[in-house]
Amino acid sequence: MIKAAFATLLISTFAGRLVAQQPVKDTGTYIIHKFAQAIGTEKFIITTSANGITGKVTFKYVDRGSLVSLKANVQLTPALQPVMFAIKGGTSRFSTVDDSIAVNSKVVFTRVNDSSYTLPLAAGNFPVAGYSPATQQMLLVKYWQKQGRPKSIQTLPTGNVQVSKDGADTLLLNGNKVMLQRYVVKGLIWGNELLWTDTKGQLLCLITNDAEGDKQEIVYQPYESLLPELLIRAATYGMRLFTNTAKPAFVKHNVTVIKGGTLVDVENNTTITDAVVIIENGIIKQAGAAGSVTVPANAFVIDAKGKTILPGLWDMHAHFEQAEWGPAYLAAGVTTVRDCGNEFEYINAIQQIIDAGKGVGPHILKAGVIDGKGPMALGVIQASAPEEARAEVQRYKQNGFVQIKIYSSVKPAIVKVICDEAHKQGLTVTGHIPIGMTIQQGVDSGMDMVNHVQYIASVLKRGNGGFNLDDSANQAVFAFLKAHNTVIDPTLGVFEIGYRSLKDSITTIEPAFSTVPLPMQPLFLNTGASDDSEVNRGKRVMKLFSQIVNQLNTDSITIVAGTDMNFPGLSLFRELELYVDAGLTPMQAIKTATITPAKVMRMQAKTGSIAAGKNADIIIVNGNPLQNIRSIRNVETVIKNGDVYSPLQLHRLAGFNE
Repeated sequence: MIKAAFATLLISTFAGRLVAQQPVKDTGTYIIHKFAQAIGTEKFIITTSANGITGKVTFKYVDRGSLVSLKANVQLTPALQPVMFAIKGGTSRFSTVDDSIAVNSKVVFTRVNDSSYTLPLAAGNFPVAGYSPATQQMLLVKYWQKQGRPKSIQTLPTGNVQVSKDGADTLLLNGNKVMLQRYVVKGLIWGNELLWTDTKGQLLCLITNDAEGDKQEIVYQPYESLLPELLIRAATYGMRLFTNTAKPAFVKHNVTVIKGGTLVDVENNTTITDAVVIIENGIIKQAGAAGSVTVPANAFVIDAKGKTILPGLWDMHAHFEQAEWGPAYLAAGVTTVRDCGNEFEYINAIQQIIDAGKGVGPHILKAGVIDGKGPMALGVIQASAPEEARAEVQRYKQNGFVQIKIYSSVKPAIVKVICDEAHKQGLTVTGHIPIGMTIQQGVDSGMDMVNHVQYIASVLKRGNGGFNLDDSANQAVFAFLKAHNTVIDPTLGVFEIGYRSLKDSITTIEPAFSTVPLPMQPLFLNTGASDDSEVNRGKRVMKLFSQIVNQLNTDSITIVAGTDMNFPGLSLFRELELYVDAGLTPMQAIKTATITPAKVMRMQAKTGSIAAGKNADIIIVNGNPLQNIRSIRNVETVIKNGDVYSPLQLHRLAGFNE
């Protein structure tokens, strides 16, 4: 009955509320960008009359060959109160939305996917969906202003958001100064979105993330040339939002002493019980057993009795897509990340802000992405000719990047050009194996490292009973990787969540799921397979991938731990657990996220382990992860460059529900 009433109401309200009173129609086009590359459009029609406002949006883009499109319709009263809202379609390559509401007599008829229900209409309700089109967010800001700028707005179908005026920016457009009003929207997705409007309230740019966590920018067409500068400002403003609240999260001390815990020596595969670590001005001065180390007077002392002292963790497949990733990584004990491809202007600005002490986050090692041209291309840095490839490698080198990441559309001949130039510039090369190439061909062309385990699986010989890794042809693949000192970051966790059964509890993968920021939770709950045949196929794939990781370890082929995002910071724990499930010892798994990546990135002289002379990047966990790898989740203290951080405060800073 509710569904039938809802359908009737939806038709009647949308068709019957407005009468022809010389309405004013406004139309326009936004350009949708991903990694700063224009990939589609959002077209809107907003009609204003004496009876209120109606809006229609057509949102469509192609991301690496996948079409993503949705449509949204909204109807509001003259006071911008909700009458009707409906949104249906894709919010990323892997996610969809299908929500609608209709209001009648202060009752909200609501539908979310296949569920229908009613809600009382509360004062201050506004209809908007997470990862919604830019047009609806423009109307949200106008509603906030019309309502007297309330601290919070209850959104329909669910949730609440906070809108704030953050300042103004003056930029040059075609040689003329333009004034942009800057706003922050928080709560619609994870973290802060930045919006700019003109002085009349027309939305000019929205810098946000899509539903798979990738950066997305939606820019009003006449202002598209301002995007590079707005990306830099988004990094600056996004980090600045933390500066006033970050102080409780860390404390500076000239001398810090950690005493009483068990120190894990990842270089010598041993432990030191009742250890003492002396930190002075961000550097480890001494580390050893109690009695062999003199504790300075007036030092700040951390009692680690009954706990484990580990080097700060590394995530070797990160994508630092928004400022909130900074405290989220640190809260999980991740003190160093390799950013495997990002927007040039954005990641440069983020790194500079953190390094200058004006933002909160881990050390960032930048791997600059280069793709080829074509329908599957990603980002704006693309090369189809040798001179283009060399120029882009040189540009990355000049801007402090330490590595090049090859993406999937690069032509085979250009792969070798990129690798040769990178090695000439003192850079290493990682990445995807481009379409039409095998992992052997990529490595032969000069790739030092490869992202994702599937590129190994794709060249393995399959028999009647499936994959036999003892087969001589398959053993030859691993022998090849070992002979070429190839480094692999398997990213098992990405595949696990993609293949998981939607019938299973997400807490099997992430025990702390309830603490994940609320706007993110539906994305993970809806990621996986519902068809039994797909679930079973996924189990077979995960078994094979696990066997490959075991074989890599058995053959002493270098493995480094990386997450490719997933649960911010937390997914590194799961990656290490999956390595142990695959057959690595806990010590071997921990090394994939500490000393091994430090060696791979040629930084072992100053980081990656707890030893005198190295950077004071250290974590203290409750329990012993060498006995049970899951104990590594119990991070109680994080130290980066000698600064002592509270994981609880960091998670609160990042919007977690601690």
